[in-house]
Amino acid sequence: MAGKDKRGRLTELYEYVETMVFVVAAMMIIFTFFFRATMVSGPSMEPTLYGGEWLVLQKIQRTNVTYGDIVNVDRTHTKEEPAIKRVIGLAGDEMDIDFEKGIVYRNGQALEEPYVKEPTYLQFDVEFPLTVPENCIFVLGDNRNDSKDSRHGDIGMVDM
Repeated sequence: MAGKDKRGRLTELYEYVETMVFVVAAMMIIFTFFFRATMVSGPSMEPTLYGGEWLVLQKIQRTNVTYGDIVNVDRTHTKEEPAIKRVIGLAGDEMDIDFEKGIVYRNGQALEEPYVKEPTYLQFDVEFPLTVPENCIFVLGDNRNDSKDSRHGDIGMVDM
């Protein structure tokens, strides 16, 4: 009788290990090819996202990015961590910012941006107005005065 109990426990343990191996393998495949987890770093997306929050990002390149989408900007060319930003302009859009009033304009229209922490007063080294090049997007952080984004030459226009 003791032999049957031992065999039953071994079978149960084997099934448990088999299930765990399957789950780990499935998660590795999913996170290798389809998604990735990343942590928000810094205050540039407040009040929408806060430093230390985790996001699961779709890894497949999207070509149908639209205004207001939150994207992960790859900065491997500068050896910096990826940046989480909001899409403000698409290819062909003329972008302008009145840094005295803190207003962002797209194609001559002032944007209504309820997600920003405060108006856009901080200017970096990119000159405005500008036209977003083909296959590129213009991105800004929601915390405009504490965000390195398309206003800064290190990020500039983000290549799709």
